[in-house]
Amino acid sequence: MTRNAGLIDRSLRVALGLALIIAAATHTIGIWGYIGIVPLLTGFVGYCPAYRLLGLSTCPVRRN
Repeated sequence: MTRNAGLIDRSLRVALGLALIIAAATHTIGIWGYIGIVPLLTGFVGYCPAYRLLGLSTCPVRRN
């Protein structure tokens, strides 16, 4: 699995995922908030399967 999510993208995913999970746990929003697990995991791993399907990448290109 090659990383396809850059640092800013990953940070936003983790923040959004945590916000959704916390909101669902405190009953601020419905149970659907636990979908925040998906962006949380993709943020930690740095790989997004949807980006792969769409041919996208926010990861910077490394030059040797």
